[in-house]
Amino acid sequence: MTLITPTGESQENGESLVELKGVTRIYGQGEAEVRALAGIDLRICQGEFVAIMGPSGSGKSTCMNLIGCLDTPTSGNYRFRGLDVGTLSRDQRALLRRHYLGFVFQGYNLLPRTTALENLELPLIYRGVRPRERHEAAKAALQVVGMSDRESHTPSELSGGQQQRLAIARAIVTNPNLVLADEPTGNLDSARSVEIMELLTRLNRDRGITIVMVTHEPDMAAYARRVVHFRDGVIASDEAKA
Repeated sequence: MTLITPTGESQENGESLVELKGVTRIYGQGEAEVRALAGIDLRICQGEFVAIMGPSGSGKSTCMNLIGCLDTPTSGNYRFRGLDVGTLSRDQRALLRRHYLGFVFQGYNLLPRTTALENLELPLIYRGVRPRERHEAAKAALQVVGMSDRESHTPSELSGGQQQRLAIARAIVTNPNLVLADEPTGNLDSARSVEIMELLTRLNRDRGITIVMVTHEPDMAAYARRVVHFRDGVIASDEAKA
């Protein structure tokens, strides 16, 4: 089922990829009500690398979940490539995630008993890609992240940095419009963190992949070209590098 224009038809820089207008997210009712987002406006364009920061409970993770179609706003409007996401059913939102989004998590979320190559083929199986094509795409993605020599290794045979590289390869193997990275360096030491951030920077710069990253580390946020700070459910600042 096609929701938007095919993934291969990229937008020009400057055109909105993600647009949130007046978005709120409220959990609970009455005295138990929590206003995770209190009405935010946020526009992310094709080709940007955006870091989202803020203290615990500031709304940054809620915003990430909404952009990733893992949650829905209480009010307001979310458009992805011009499509009103609020009009989609749960199944249609799942299709949007599968075909247009890639995810990178702090905990890697790799299948432990399958090889690196098989981990990368799984999202392509869900998309109905033929065996030969998905095998070639998985090998190409491994090459992009510098892990061609680890294709037969299981996650337990890889270091933390290698597992996160593999997770990034899985996120890009479907050629998504947008990669959402949630604390991608949270489980890594400083040297491996730098390697991962340099990889994400190259993917953004050389391949034009739009990246939105949640992080609490200023050193990691500095790799992004734009930093959005959340506080108490609103955007406190939104600064782009010159």
